[in-house]
Amino acid sequence: MVSTLAQYAVIDLHLHLDGSLSPAWMLEWAEKQQIELPAHTPEALLPYVSAPQDCSDLNEYLRCFDLPLSLLQTPEALSAAVADVLQRLDQQGLIYAEIRFAPQLHTGLAMSQEDAVQAALTGLQNGLANTQLFKANLILCCMRAADNKAENLETIRLAKKYLAKAEAGVVAIDLAGAEGLFPTNNFAEEFHYASEISVPFTIHAGEAAGAESVQQALALGASRIGYGIRSIESESVMAQLVRQETPLEMCPCSNLQTKAAQSLKDYPLRRFLTRGIVATLNTDNMTVSQTSLQQEYRLLAQEYQLSRAEAKQLMLNSIAAAFLPAEEKMALLNTIQQRYPQLFE
Repeated sequence: MVSTLAQYAVIDLHLHLDGSLSPAWMLEWAEKQQIELPAHTPEALLPYVSAPQDCSDLNEYLRCFDLPLSLLQTPEALSAAVADVLQRLDQQGLIYAEIRFAPQLHTGLAMSQEDAVQAALTGLQNGLANTQLFKANLILCCMRAADNKAENLETIRLAKKYLAKAEAGVVAIDLAGAEGLFPTNNFAEEFHYASEISVPFTIHAGEAAGAESVQQALALGASRIGYGIRSIESESVMAQLVRQETPLEMCPCSNLQTKAAQSLKDYPLRRFLTRGIVATLNTDNMTVSQTSLQQEYRLLAQEYQLSRAEAKQLMLNSIAAAFLPAEEKMALLNTIQQRYPQLFE
């Protein structure tokens, strides 16, 4: 049953680029850029870029991103990173993915935010040309911080610009970062602007803050919620998620590491599915959490007794939740049915 459920690992909607670089890729590109790393083999490097299972909280988890980000400050490296992640997803059997990154975090050398977006799009096109993926798209992250409103507004403007370009590959924006330090409502101006110019968005919420953060994200107009674990604390928030059919992007391995969930025994995924909430299953950060989408399904099969019906529902929810037009969602479903007919038996 475990291996059978892992076959449903075909769509990842919540995947951070900087948290998913392989140690081998990091070593290669550190050498190319003459950047000194604290270790010189993939095995020795892994502890520097992955969170321990006894990670104390989200803030400790986020520190694992500093080293990978230092390697992603040139167009060549950023393009290569996107292409490499797509190749690995293809090897894992995925059909569709939405990769997110924050352009403002890649301007440490000479790149502008737009340079970063263009470099990532080049990597997206190069990667898709060499894989069997149905498609992949980019989500541009705004960041939670005290003084970066101008940078966030620039990210939103860029998302609008590239959303308007046919086949460009940008499909939405996000809000990421330390939720407990920077409340969701602090970014109301940014997301009101996004709504005004018709840029769809997801927001990380209900991880380091409670159900009120999810409520704030919904009030701002979020099309999806990153995690939303702590929605379980509020009947009214769960009712709103059902009523609005707002998907949750759930990532069990990282949710456990950041203490958004204390144990799988208490993980609210099944309760969300039972309530009719559009829950989806994702990786968040393949390297920081040392996971893959198949591993997420295996974990839930082994430790949570996830059923085949639930696994199939998670996959179908991911199709429904994807930032794709209706006709592409149908094409995605058809592609999955053709490639993996056993998932529908």
